[in-house]
Amino acid sequence: MPPKPKFTREEIVAAALELVSERGMSALTSRDLGARLGSSARPIFTVFNSMEEVQEAVRDAALKRFESYAEKAVHYSPVFKQVGMQMILFAKEEPMLFQLCYMTDSHNIQNFEDIYQRLGDVAYTCVDVIQRDYGLSKKDARALFEHVWIHTFGIGALCATGMCDFSEEQIIEMLGHDFIAMLVHIKSGQMNQPTVHPVQNMEE
Repeated sequence: MPPKPKFTREEIVAAALELVSERGMSALTSRDLGARLGSSARPIFTVFNSMEEVQEAVRDAALKRFESYAEKAVHYSPVFKQVGMQMILFAKEEPMLFQLCYMTDSHNIQNFEDIYQRLGDVAYTCVDVIQRDYGLSKKDARALFEHVWIHTFGIGALCATGMCDFSEEQIIEMLGHDFIAMLVHIKSGQMNQPTVHPVQNMEE
């Protein structure tokens, strides 16, 4: 009969998540994780087969922590703007976890559809509100949400890497301007038309 694990899976993942939150993914070694648990590395491998498994579990836990930020947005109006604010807040407060979630390779997230599905009810609510309040089709509401999300991600990445430290007022202004510009573009009926046209040769 195998020995009873000294630590549960949840305890190991929680310790690993805090280690990564403080020092980044490169700090997640079996030795450092064991030290964080107050033990050797051996008990880790009575629960996990490898450190790669631990890393994937930490990535999932980091995404769940972000989801806890995003879920707070449903209590505000407009909800879609607050989701963006919460994403950037996450980037500021948890820069290492933001980078882990959205700035490293992962087989769990390959494209925006994976992010959208991962957000679940938060994303669906945002799209429904945009569709209802601005008279858009579901397709256009989804396109608007995706565009603003990608812009928001860019702001978050700048904050998470320490390249910029925008104030809340600056962030609100940037997100608002981007949202309105995209909304006007969609309403104009030019959504599927190229936005860049070749310049004619003036000598012709």
